[in-house]
Amino acid sequence: MTSTAPAIERSSAAQLCRALADETRIKVIELLASGEQCVCDIQASLGISQSLLSFHLRVLRDAQIVSDRRSGRWAFYSLRREGLQALEDLAELMRSRAERASSAASCI
Repeated sequence: MTSTAPAIERSSAAQLCRALADETRIKVIELLASGEQCVCDIQASLGISQSLLSFHLRVLRDAQIVSDRRSGRWAFYSLRREGLQALEDLAELMRSRAERASSAASCI
């Protein structure tokens, strides 16, 4: 981001990048791409402990990529459109800046 970008914007971008910086969290996102899932189903698909899955889901929730809803003693997770849009916006911002930089005159 440019030096004039607000700190909150950089903070959000960093949080999104941290959330994506783990293979397990990418797998969770892939699982949720097909729709809402119970945490027990996510755990079974990944074959990891409940405490480790809770950690990864918290990171994704804090980055606003996933949301949860409770139904009795069950927790269901789904992708948040806003979080996915933020990822797309960040990728587009980086792409457009890279394109502008590559078209600018270079040092000789």
